Parts: sequence; C-alpha cells; structure tokens
Amino acid sequence: MPNINLLARSRSAVWHPCTQMKHHETLPLIPIQRGQGMWLYDFDGKRYLDAVSSWWVNLFGHCNPRINTAITLQLEQLEHVMLAGFTHEPVVQLSERLAQLAPVGLGHCFYASDGASAIEIALKMSVHYWRNSGRPHKSNFISLQNSYHGETLGALSVTDVALFKGAYSALIKQNATVLSPDWRNAESGESARDYAVRCAAQLETHLQQHHHNIAAFIIEPLVQGAAGMVMYHPAYLTRARELCDQYDVHFIADEIAVGMGRTGTMFACEQAEKSLGRDSTEEGVSPDFLCLSKGLSGGYLPLSVVMTTDTIYQAFYADKVTCGFLHSHSYTGNPLACRAALATLEIFEQDNVIATNRNKAVYLNRIAEPLRDHPRVKNFRNTGMIWAFEVDSLYDDFAQRCFSLALEKELLLRPMGNTIYFMPPYIISEAEMDMLVENTLAIIAAII
Repeated sequence: MPNINLLARSRSAVWHPCTQMKHHETLPLIPIQRGQGMWLYDFDGKRYLDAVSSWWVNLFGHCNPRINTAITLQLEQLEHVMLAGFTHEPVVQLSERLAQLAPVGLGHCFYASDGASAIEIALKMSVHYWRNSGRPHKSNFISLQNSYHGETLGALSVTDVALFKGAYSALIKQNATVLSPDWRNAESGESARDYAVRCAAQLETHLQQHHHNIAAFIIEPLVQGAAGMVMYHPAYLTRARELCDQYDVHFIADEIAVGMGRTGTMFACEQAEKSLGRDSTEEGVSPDFLCLSKGLSGGYLPLSVVMTTDTIYQAFYADKVTCGFLHSHSYTGNPLACRAALATLEIFEQDNVIATNRNKAVYLNRIAEPLRDHPRVKNFRNTGMIWAFEVDSLYDDFAQRCFSLALEKELLLRPMGNTIYFMPPYIISEAEMDMLVENTLAIIAAII
C-alpha cells in the first residue's frame, strides 16, 4: 500500500515541526494524497474537512482553480529572480495593491518567506530606526502575556509561551510582557471593553517607566492565536496606539494569522475604535509596522511582508551602507508567491468575500447554539471567521483524543489544550458548516 510505505519513509526521513516524533510510534501520520476545496484526501480515499485551514493559511480551498491558473501562467514567464538589484512586475503590483488596502500610511513593503521572518524584520527595523535616529538605547520590546509571534530567536523574545521560553532561554533576549486583555479574565460584571481599557492602563504604567529604552510594542490584534484563540475588545488597540504615540514607541501589528479578512475586516486593525468615548464608531488604527503572511498567498506558497511608513523608510535612506536595512532572504519577493497573492486579492474583490464571510459567520453562530449551550462547553466565542471554546474534560490528553476522534468523523481539528477552534477556509458551505458542528458535538459527547 502506498500510504504505508509513505508513512514509514516519512517517519524515517522527515522531522516534523513542533512534534515529539516518538509519539508517532502510536499515533500514525496521515498521508495526504490530494486536496480539493474544503477537503483533504488520503491514499485510501478517506476525506477530512480542513476546519483549521491547514495551520490557518488556506483561504479559498485546496487547488483553487483561479490561483492555480495564476501560478501556472507566471511559471511560464519568470519563476524567480533575486530582489537585490532587480525587480519584477508581480512584486511591484502586489506592493501597490497592498498599499491601497492597508491602513493609511503603510506604503513600503519588505518581503520574506514566513511569519517568523516578518516578525524578525519588524523588530530589527524598529531597533535600527532608533539607532539611525540617534537613540540606540531604544532596543527593548513589550508584548502581551501569552503572546505568540514565532519561533526564531527574535520572535521568541516577544513570545510568551513557557514551553519555548524554557527550552531556549539561554538564547533569548528577555523582554517585558503586560496583561492580555483576554475578556475571559474580566471580573464579574465587568464588560470586555472595560477590561480591555483596564489592561491598557498597565501598558501605560509600563511605558511611563520604561519608554526611554523601548523600541516597540508588538501585538496580535483582536485574537491571540496560539494562546488558544484569546479574543479581546478593539478598544485595547485604540488605547495602545495612543500610548505608543504619546511615549514615542513603535506599534507593531502582527496580523500574520488575523489579517487577510480573518477577523471580519481585511485587517484586524481596522476594527479599532475611533476614540474611547461611549459613542465611538469603528475607525481603525494604523500601526508603524504591519506583518502579514499565512493567508497572504492563499495558503499556496511561502510569503510574508512587513509594511511600514515613509517616516521609517526615510530613516534608512542614506549614503552609508550601515544606515541601510541589513536583512535579506534568497527568495524575497518570489514572483510565483507574489502572483498567488495577487490572485488571492482578486478573489477577495471579485467575490465580495468580506461581506459573504459575515453572512457565513451569522449562519455558523446560529447553528452552533447547541455547542454554545452545551453543559461542558465554556467561553464560546467568535471573531470574524474564527470560533473557539473550551471543553470541560477529565482527560489530560484531551487534545490528542479530540484530534483522533475528529479524524474518524472526517474532520481535521487541532485543539490547543482543551480549546477547540474552527478557522475554516472562506469557501465553506452551509452543508459543511452543518457537518462541522454536528460532528464536533458527537466528538464532545464521546470524549467527556
């Protein structure tokens, strides 16, 4: 059987990410032969509904014909050229299109291949900006408790995950964290908005005391993904932007997971309130750095970008090489990846995706009422096309049990601890949403 052979070869030759390989002695890898739309198919023809967008990257389904065609046409013209000293049409088009879509003022694009690389770029660019501006002491960062920004060394320095910090502490620069505005931690009777404002007060206190040495504050807007889909009120973004301006600290928006329409707007920063007044309306904030990846190429090819302002760009524009931004990737701005991203943006526009997603979210929230009301389900929550909830279970290995049972129910779920989340591609149909909710309820009944 080809799948058995593939499993043995994979265990022998492939070191899988964030995986204890010994676990695969008893937990078989799933050999995927092909994908189509919402579904992944193994070598035996069994299918799995991709409810997590294959680690949050796939927006418009597997083997999307429009993205396939765009990449094929580009492949016949130019597969790659170094971006140092050269340029090409897809990277220029993509940069211009992103500048039109992004929050105001973000007109310069620096490309890399993955989310962690984008974070490294933003951190380095912030510190180097202050150095070029005659303030080299501004070299520290602040992030939220339970934040996740990637697993390279710079990204880990602003990631608050004990597993990683314990393993690599000898290599990581220690930076400060402040309270997460996670609304689940609000006091009884305290609204999510009021709790977010209260958490922002701690950020203000920290900035008052340490802003002279702080380069930037980095945040996952609206949803802290790897923390278990932590969700919070957009008032926090408004206040954080105000404080960064007041204390001369850069604001880095890590929208690697939450950008590209995932939270209900193209970028999560758009949902920040105009002001903290009670009659405020959604207006949005502009970060100093906007980091994008994952869904940027529709889930097809490795691509990330850091968007920044002309003020920051001009600080590097000089005769001296040492004043230039010293960072590069061999595949920076790869034409195939840029063309996939352009096709992805065309689908957003042609299919009116943001508005359609809002209707889909309304539908899924309605049919998910049995999940919300389940006696063992807590903190059911939703932002855009992300849903999450905790399951009260006696099993320490809940996540593994849930993952295995989900496969039996034709679902790809990847719980974090006792948190189940849905983060499906945007093409999910009502029938597929029905199946997702129905089978998840069956899994919970079997596991608790």
